[in-house]
Amino acid sequence: MAREAGLIRRGVLWLLLLGPLFFLSYGLANSYTATRDDVGSLVFDWERHMPLWPWTIIPYWSIDLLYGLSFLLPRNRREMDRHALALLTAQLLSVSCFLLWPLRFTFERPELAGLFGWLFDVLMGFDKPFNQAPSLHIALLVIIWTMFARHTRRPLLRGLVHGWMALIGVSVLTTWQHHFIDLPSGALVGLLCVWLWPHRGPLPLHAARLAREPKRWRLGLRYGLGAGLCAWLGVSLGGLWLGLLWPALALLMVALNYVLFGAGGFQKDATGRLSTAATWLLAPYLIGAWINSRLWTWRHPHADEVCDGVYLGRIPGRGQATSFAGVLDLSAELPCRCDLPAMQQEQPAYLNLPTLDLIAPSPALLDQAAEAIERLRQHGSVLVCCALGYSRSASAVAAWLIHTGRCADIEAAQALIRKARPGVVLHPGHRQALRRKEVR
Repeated sequence: MAREAGLIRRGVLWLLLLGPLFFLSYGLANSYTATRDDVGSLVFDWERHMPLWPWTIIPYWSIDLLYGLSFLLPRNRREMDRHALALLTAQLLSVSCFLLWPLRFTFERPELAGLFGWLFDVLMGFDKPFNQAPSLHIALLVIIWTMFARHTRRPLLRGLVHGWMALIGVSVLTTWQHHFIDLPSGALVGLLCVWLWPHRGPLPLHAARLAREPKRWRLGLRYGLGAGLCAWLGVSLGGLWLGLLWPALALLMVALNYVLFGAGGFQKDATGRLSTAATWLLAPYLIGAWINSRLWTWRHPHADEVCDGVYLGRIPGRGQATSFAGVLDLSAELPCRCDLPAMQQEQPAYLNLPTLDLIAPSPALLDQAAEAIERLRQHGSVLVCCALGYSRSASAVAAWLIHTGRCADIEAAQALIRKARPGVVLHPGHRQALRRKEVR
């Protein structure tokens, strides 16, 4: 993609804003915390065996250079601005945490000589053993790493980028700058910022709309209660149980998707993949959702032909959709890596119309689905799928049957679908959406 003109100047302006703000806010938080007498620490016993590798101060410092270089990579203003806003958001969130929940680094670093010792002395000239969790170093690293990974194509260079970025992540421990808890908390902050400011597509906050359907609120409440339970257990039990804060965050985000952000909160793109940020933030939930889809369908894993080359089934795994000419995917929460040969044609063989699990698609979306099925089947057999292949996808196939005149009404469509795939039931919400479609 051609690079927009004027981006270098725009990047310099962003750096002139973000650079002073970084040092000012970071330094003030450090100085203020140094005057407090309520600063604690959170250290695991095994961390006392963490080695001190003075040479890793070099990758630790290198993030400052990469911070500036990252502004040379965006191809357009939107990508540039969202990258800068992600860095700014990470700064604000992290500094707020430093002030609200201050922590102190507890290890005493020995005196070091030579170049490495000088670099440590320069660092400690403005840094103090506070500003710990979440690690701002790690939060910024995640955002910068995402930018470099997106614009690095050559395998060798890509491997070097990932290797060096990983080394920067390790260096916060081996330079004795942070305790372990600072790393995952910093990574989550960084991923959250990348999710809030995706390099393309709508912004989650701009697309936010309070749900009107009572069922979305009920499901959101259930996920919210699950998030609260995980968070309570993690904080109450401490130690390794703090790892429950990750599934707590994942469930909270799912709850917000139901009541506020909708299916777009999962950030599933036109190729069937979730964004990197959504994948990592929601990983505990996504693993559970994938296992659930397989457990419910393990006795009936294959797709079933409903009519005229249109198949109904669960979301396929890698390589499982190669027998189809097209795939219509109605799931929002699970990735669908079809890798169809026809993906390279002008007419895409894969189409995603994301809908929330257990929520009936809207009449407008059912219209889109019916037209998409009819269009895709012109090139061969079509798989219509969702997590299980029993509700969202079934209502899309029913809409196609009615739309094309193959069935006269909902009852006939349901009977034909159930004959092909027993167990499918169109719930009241799906039937209501189909009736509204009929009226339209």
